[in-house]
Amino acid sequence: MAAVPAHARVVIIGGGVIGCSVAYHLTKLGWKDVVLLERKQLTSGTTWHAAGLIAQLRATANMTKLAKYSQELYGNLEAETGVATGFKRCGSITVALTEERREEIFRQAAMARAFGVDVEEISPAEVKERYAHLNIGGVTGGVYLDKDGQGDPANIALALAKGARQRGGMVIERTAVTGVTREGRRVTGVDWQQGEEMGHITADMVVNCAGMWGHAVGKMTVTNVPLHACEHFYIVTEAIAGLTQMPVLRVPDECAYYKEDAGKILLGAFEPNAKPWAMDGIPADFEFDQLPEDFDHFEPILEHAVNRMPMLAEAGIHTFFNGPESFTPDDAYHLGLAPEMDNVWVAAGFNSIGIQSAGGAGMALAQWMDEGQKPFDLGDVDISRMQPFQGNKTYLFERSKETLGLLYADHFPFRQKATARGVRRTPFHGHLLERGAVMGELAGWERANWFANEGQEREYKYSWQRQNFFDNVAAEHKAVRENVGMYDMSSFGKIRVEGRDAEAFMNYVGGGDYSVPVGKIVYTQFLNTRGGIEADVTVTRMSEHAYLVVTPAATRLADETWLRRNQGDFNVVITDVTAGEGVLAVMGPQARALLQSVSPNDFSNDVNPFGTAQEIEIGMGLARVHRVTYVGELGWEIYVSADQAPHVFETLADAGQDFDLKLCGMHMMDSCRIEKGFRHFGHDITSEDHVLEAGLGFAVKTNKPNFIGREAVLEKKEAGLNARMVQFKLTDPGPLLYHNEPIVRDGEIVGYLSSGSYGHHLGGAMGLGYVPCKGETPADVLASTYEIDVMGTRVRAEASLKPMYDPTSERVKV
Repeated sequence: MAAVPAHARVVIIGGGVIGCSVAYHLTKLGWKDVVLLERKQLTSGTTWHAAGLIAQLRATANMTKLAKYSQELYGNLEAETGVATGFKRCGSITVALTEERREEIFRQAAMARAFGVDVEEISPAEVKERYAHLNIGGVTGGVYLDKDGQGDPANIALALAKGARQRGGMVIERTAVTGVTREGRRVTGVDWQQGEEMGHITADMVVNCAGMWGHAVGKMTVTNVPLHACEHFYIVTEAIAGLTQMPVLRVPDECAYYKEDAGKILLGAFEPNAKPWAMDGIPADFEFDQLPEDFDHFEPILEHAVNRMPMLAEAGIHTFFNGPESFTPDDAYHLGLAPEMDNVWVAAGFNSIGIQSAGGAGMALAQWMDEGQKPFDLGDVDISRMQPFQGNKTYLFERSKETLGLLYADHFPFRQKATARGVRRTPFHGHLLERGAVMGELAGWERANWFANEGQEREYKYSWQRQNFFDNVAAEHKAVRENVGMYDMSSFGKIRVEGRDAEAFMNYVGGGDYSVPVGKIVYTQFLNTRGGIEADVTVTRMSEHAYLVVTPAATRLADETWLRRNQGDFNVVITDVTAGEGVLAVMGPQARALLQSVSPNDFSNDVNPFGTAQEIEIGMGLARVHRVTYVGELGWEIYVSADQAPHVFETLADAGQDFDLKLCGMHMMDSCRIEKGFRHFGHDITSEDHVLEAGLGFAVKTNKPNFIGREAVLEKKEAGLNARMVQFKLTDPGPLLYHNEPIVRDGEIVGYLSSGSYGHHLGGAMGLGYVPCKGETPADVLASTYEIDVMGTRVRAEASLKPMYDPTSERVKV
């Protein structure tokens, strides 16, 4: 065992493929004093028994970029290090057994082209040509990616470790991390043990790459890393005569994947009901271990497989393997700087795609650590998306039963998690259920997504076509556009910033002007130094020394963390007050009349113009109303303390009977906002989207002398835009849009939709997306012919740089 140095610039905890990749990429960037500590032997946790499938296509452009990087890296790693990685670009085939799955994989194929991935849609007969051993009975179609492949997981990790060592990194095995020392929000060092010997290494940074131990190491480093180990099953056959290299095969409708390996077939499964493991902790001596066989659990998968691959009926089983892998609550891995600490990084929870993700994840994290900011948008996997409660062991145990199987489940739009529900409820939860609410979940919050009619089943019937709630949302949309609707916005984050420097701090951290009167609401963005958007919020001045920052529910923690990390010497206190107030949005042409009927206060433009807040009486209680909208109509958001929230709901609901008030859900809000062209953070605007190219320059006040991102905004104004956010509407009212559909300009793919929904008022599916426009005027951009690729069919689309609905916002300010 090597001696542990007294100090390191960074200590990486965990020697699986992820830890080795982080070490490799940091040393590649020239970092010295990189030390990786592995409790047992390299790869001895999960990496050694991974299937080694390496696919390029992921759910978003940046995740695809990282996966493509991995396969390119592995293709060259053997030549660099001399360690055989077993990497082969044998291609992959995914087959569908239903029309719904066929639409899913063909939509993915269209998305792949927009992301620059080579892909081919193939018929059942063409599937058979490429995979002769497959029974194509029931196959409805397939997709083929020629550059996908497979590799030897352990040797890939060992090659990365050797590459790190070659550049001066230290990789030390048989050295367990037993604790840390810390000062405030920084870890100062790591305690270690080698056999009987114990010691301490001081460190500038720590990276948690502990895999299925990541949750426990998170606790040790005072950070929340929600993941749970599950049993993962596969079998390996005896050698099959004449079997040669074939593409990796996935049959998600039968929960199965197949790969040829040394003349044998490996059959693995992602079964719908998984088996969580090690609720009470992973055994201390775990090393290259297997879990007990459970043939009864695997048998249904095998029965389907024997039918699908008849030669399996004749092949003996050489190995029945059951090993643990870690899964996260949303099936996305954890990457980035932990919100709770300022020098603890995380790369863990890879949901059985660690091999294909390791190269790209290690590269991205290393760049982030080196530059101090994300190299591009990593919101899908940023550890700050996780809510504190999601580290609860019981929650993780229940959710992990589902998340393993979701990898191969139908990825229908609007699909909701079924397990570990009901953790976070708004003050209106019971009232909404009584009135027909169908709940969805976001960041643990139970939210009314739509309202069922009397006698209608209160559940989702998933499809890629019009789902069972389509007409319900259309009716809710109509109410908001033509009369009045009410919906629950309590889940949105509420962060209070107060103190003697509150105004100066807000003017530094945000792009807007916050030197405004008490009661004024400012729509604004928090920018990074590149002019990218870190947060999209509204800020209300509550008093001379206090502001309320309202954020999307999913990004509340990330936005609070951004504020704290930029607090510096400003004398302010930052407090999450989300749970303290319920929020009801009352929107539509009759919104003013409804509020006037339950309150003695004046809601006229003279007293309460758009973009202002005022304290009011309502029923027998008190509230605060913010005159803003995310649906593009006259309306108010009503903030009421949690104790009085039910009374206010009942008051509005009773009075609403005279106005034909309709309760509405989140799907309506999304449909209305896309008609209005309002951006959705995480889809339309992210940390890599420049605020000017997003069309939000009006919210940035460059006459302020000093705020984060100011120079980048001024530089972009001088240099000109490289892209513009464009709103699209399909001219055919039939097809549906979700997101990631390719944008076709004058016959060429130029981008993809960042978000999509159905515009019930405007009568067609709508989307937003960026169109390259270097050197072009707005007139040039709109002079082209546009189409959107929907599952391989190009559909004509109208394009606009202004909102297609109420472009001058007269309805909002009436």
